[in-house]
Amino acid sequence: MLIELLQPTKFKRVIFFLLSDISISIATILLSYLLRFNFDIPQKFFDSMFYMMWILISIKIILFYLLKIYFTAWRYFGLADYRKIVSAHLISYSIFTAILMLYGELFHPFPRGVVVIDMFLSLFFIGFIRISKRLYIESIYRNPQRRTLIVGANDRALQIIKSSFSGDISYQPIALISDNRGLVGTYFYELRVYSGGEIESLIRELDIEAVIIVEKLSQKELDMLFSRLNSLGIHDIKIAQILQDNKPKLQDISIEDLLARKPQDLDTKTIANFIFDKVVLITGAGGSIGSELSRQVERFGAKMIILLDHSEFNLYKIMEELKSDRVIPIMQSVRDYKLMEETFKIYRPDIVLHAAAYKHVPLCEANVKEAIENNIFGTKSVIDLSIEYGVDRFVLISTDKAVRPTNVMGTTKRVCEIYGNLVPSGKTDIVAVRFGNVLGSSGSVIPKFRSQIERGEDLTVTHPDITRYFMLIPEACQLVLQATSIAKGGELFILDMGEPIKIVDLAKKMIELSGRDDISIKFVGLRAGEKLYEELLISDRDLKTKYSSIMVSDNSPSIKFESLTSHLDRLRGSLDREELLETLKMIVPEFNHNRS
Repeated sequence: MLIELLQPTKFKRVIFFLLSDISISIATILLSYLLRFNFDIPQKFFDSMFYMMWILISIKIILFYLLKIYFTAWRYFGLADYRKIVSAHLISYSIFTAILMLYGELFHPFPRGVVVIDMFLSLFFIGFIRISKRLYIESIYRNPQRRTLIVGANDRALQIIKSSFSGDISYQPIALISDNRGLVGTYFYELRVYSGGEIESLIRELDIEAVIIVEKLSQKELDMLFSRLNSLGIHDIKIAQILQDNKPKLQDISIEDLLARKPQDLDTKTIANFIFDKVVLITGAGGSIGSELSRQVERFGAKMIILLDHSEFNLYKIMEELKSDRVIPIMQSVRDYKLMEETFKIYRPDIVLHAAAYKHVPLCEANVKEAIENNIFGTKSVIDLSIEYGVDRFVLISTDKAVRPTNVMGTTKRVCEIYGNLVPSGKTDIVAVRFGNVLGSSGSVIPKFRSQIERGEDLTVTHPDITRYFMLIPEACQLVLQATSIAKGGELFILDMGEPIKIVDLAKKMIELSGRDDISIKFVGLRAGEKLYEELLISDRDLKTKYSSIMVSDNSPSIKFESLTSHLDRLRGSLDREELLETLKMIVPEFNHNRS
C-alpha cells in the first residue's frame, strides 16, 4: 500500500508542483519585502503584501496551467521547460503591474521595487525545485544520462523508458515522435508523443543530445532520418532491439542499415518446399555467400548439408556455428577432381550451390592462371560431376562483373555461365544467378573503409564517379534459393539490386557514422580491370518471373560448345599470360580488358 502511494503519477505531480509553487511564491514575496526594507517591514505595507500574494499567485498558477508547465515530469525538466516558466513570469508580472497602474489605490502604499525582486527570486526557486531531481539523478550515475528523443511510440519505447528509470541505459528519454496521428498528443509514462514534423523544433527546444529509433523504418526512411539528424547536429543515433529479458540492446546505425535494399517478395514457403529433405552440397561454404547459404539451407530443413571449402579456418567457423548432425564438413578444393568425385559418389547431392571462386579483381589480374584454374576449371569439375551423378539442380553463383567484362575475374565468371549453358546436362538443371556486391563481404569496400576509419586513415576511393550495386547478404542468398526453386534449367537469373550507389557517397556516409571530422576522402585512380560502373543485364531482353526481384536474362552465347571445349583445352595447357587473355577474349568477345 505504501509503495503504491509513493509511486509517481500525473495527478500527484500536478498537486505537488501546485502546492510547491504556492509555497515558493508566498515565501519569495515575503523575502522580497524583507530585502526591500532591510528585514524590517513597516506595518503599513502588510495589506499590500497580502494583496500581492493572492493576486499574483492566482495569475501565476493559471498561466502555469495554461502553458502546461504542470505536465512536465521534473526529472525531464530542461531549458525549453524553463523558457515556459520565464514566459509565464513575464506575463504574470506584466499583468500584475497593469493591475497596479489601474487600481493603485487598492494597494496604496505599495513598494514597487518588490515586484522586480520577487520576479527574480521566484524564477530562481521555482526553476531550482524542478531541476533538482534531474541534477540528483545525473549525480548518482557515473555517466550522466543524455537527453534523448525516441522515434516511435510502441512497446519498445516503453521498455526504453523503463530502462532509463532503472539506470540500465545512459539515455534519458524526453519525448517521443510518431507519424501515427492517433498517438500524437498522448503520453507514454508521462512523456508526450509529438508528430514527426516537429523533430527540428523538439531537438532545439528540448536540448536533445541523442536519438533512439524504435520504429521499423524502411531503408529510405532511415537514410533520410539519419541525414536530417546529422544536419541538426545529432550524431548519437541508436537503433533499439528488445531482448528476451525485456532489456534493450542499443546499436549504432551501420552502413548496412542505410544502404540495405530489402526485397518485398521473399517467398520462404517456396524455398522451404524446395530445400526440405534434400541433400545439398555447398562449395565455398565458409565464404561470405557460402556461409549464409549454409545457414539458410539448414534453416529450411535440408536432410544433409555438405559444407565444402578448402579453407580450414572458414570451414571450422561455419561448422561450429551450425552445430547440426545434418552437417558434413569436407575440407577440399573444387580443383581436385578425384577428391570431388569421391564426395559426389558418397553423398549423392540433390542440389549443388556453387559459391567457391576467387572474386577479388586485383588478385585475379595479378594471377591470371590461378584465377582461370580455380574459377573456370573448378566450376567445370563441379558441373561435370553434377551431371555424372544425377544432381537435380546445379546453381552457379555469378556476378555483375560478368556483364561485358573488363577484368579477368568477371570474364572467368562469364565463361562459367557459358559452359553451364552449353554443356549437355541430361537430367541436371543448370542455372546461374547473377547479382552485385553484398554488404560486408570479406575484402569488399565496406570492411576496407571500416578498417581505414579505425586506423584514422583517409578513405581511399578509386574514382569520384565509380558506382556499385549493393544488397544484404541474407536477402541476396534467399533470392538465390528462391530463383533456384523456380528454375527449369538453362536460366541466367538476375537479382534486382535497386539503384547503384556512388562509392564516394558511401565513404561520406561512413565518415558521418563514425562521428569523426579528421578523416577525408582520397582518390587513387581506377585499378587494373576495374569498371566505373557494373551492369547486371547482358541485353534488354530480360524476362520477368513471378517475383519482381528476380528476372531471367538472355543467356545465348555466340560460341559453339565444340569451340568452347577447344578454347578450354588451350587455357588448360597454357602458362603464358598474353595467350591466356587472348583465349579468354575468344570465348567472351565482349571482354574489353582494362589494364590500367
